[in-house]
Amino acid sequence: MRDKRDWIIKRLHLLISIAIVVPTGIIYGATTLIPLFLNIKVNTIDLANMLKANMFLYFGISAVWILGIWKSNYWKTATQLNILFMLSLAIGRILSMMTDGLPTSGYIFDLMAELTVGLYSISQLIRYKI
Repeated sequence: MRDKRDWIIKRLHLLISIAIVVPTGIIYGATTLIPLFLNIKVNTIDLANMLKANMFLYFGISAVWILGIWKSNYWKTATQLNILFMLSLAIGRILSMMTDGLPTSGYIFDLMAELTVGLYSISQLIRYKI
């Protein structure tokens, strides 16, 4: 039982990230869903194209995280990518808040989640020193 618990705890940051990023990617890429969740209207082909590209970027990054969950030799790379992904998004949101103003509450929640998961991933990397 302890081995299973340790296995989950070591990979928790990746599991949380997948649970957040895959549905977010789907929402971003589905032009009929995005207005239901975000204050975004997809009214040009260019915007739809950009959002679908972001959706598959999110899926591709999630695939690396899945590898890190199931294959121990990918755990460190997946964790490093998780840190880069989450903290890059957080920094971008902070920059936008400073230059563009405050977004809707959903994006502020996203910022808090990205900072939390990014910093937790750093602590995981330090804790497991692989």
